[in-house]
Amino acid sequence: MNEIDFNEERIKFGKHVLKLRQKIKSVEYQNRPISQQELADSSDYITKKTLGQIERGEVNFQFDTLLALAQVLNISLKDLLDY
Repeated sequence: MNEIDFNEERIKFGKHVLKLRQKIKSVEYQNRPISQQELADSSDYITKKTLGQIERGEVNFQFDTLLALAQVLNISLKDLLDY
């Protein structure tokens, strides 16, 4: 059985989240993707710091955070986890 490299998986997931965020257009700045701050401002649960840590693969987050992240990205949990 293969061992799971949790750090590598967090990094891959973080890159996926970054790509998903960059697909969303900024309301504040035309022709630019939404910033971490803009996305965090649209959520009552996720902060800019948490979003940055997720995108860099630095944090082992809770299931609640996954649900909030899917909601703020306006995607299903299945799509969020399909990295």
